Amino acid sequence: MSVKTDLQGFDISQKKAALIGCGGLGCHIGTHLACAGIGTLYLCDDDTVSESNLNRQFLYTAADIGKKKAPLMQNRLRSLSHESRFEYIEKRIAETDDLRFADGVDIVFSAVDNNETRRVIEAYCALRNLPLVNGGINGFFGTAYLWIPGKTPDLSRAGLLQANNPRPRSVTTAVGMIGALEAQLGIRYLTGDTAAAGYLHVYDGEEIQKLKIH
Repeated sequence: MSVKTDLQGFDISQKKAALIGCGGLGCHIGTHLACAGIGTLYLCDDDTVSESNLNRQFLYTAADIGKKKAPLMQNRLRSLSHESRFEYIEKRIAETDDLRFADGVDIVFSAVDNNETRRVIEAYCALRNLPLVNGGINGFFGTAYLWIPGKTPDLSRAGLLQANNPRPRSVTTAVGMIGALEAQLGIRYLTGDTAAAGYLHVYDGEEIQKLKIH
């Protein structure tokens, strides 16, 4: 039994996941999955680190400005969990075929900041019958949702594909709350607990509420 399994009471070392987006939410999701002992994690992003990222994307520093996020995150996560396998893909997701690297994973995490990419990720998960954890933040507020195709309402029904806010604000505390919540929803699923699926978790800056989606 590994130390992580002994400490946590569960083992996800044989599980595979894909993380789309290595920004603020992605930093938190990736870190928690690594520390929980995920078996394999695919990291997908084609963006570079900018100064405006540093208030919430804690895996990067000022020395990383201008560098690609995905390989940087891979190196940082490897230092947290040498038993896990981390692979990065530098790609902008524009159609479902762009996500073929995730074929065979157990779950997908969406940590992107636009609905166009969310729709593509959702379509891919529908085709592959893969569970999807989606998160989003604006200012001090945020949402997280675990969708299981064929069993729970999709992102549109949950109200998560409405028009993008033209000027979303990224507050580090909200990013931390929602990123950690996304990771928790996914880890619970990987351990066989689906009780939270189909509930929209809404963080209003003070507390988290669960809303059953019908």
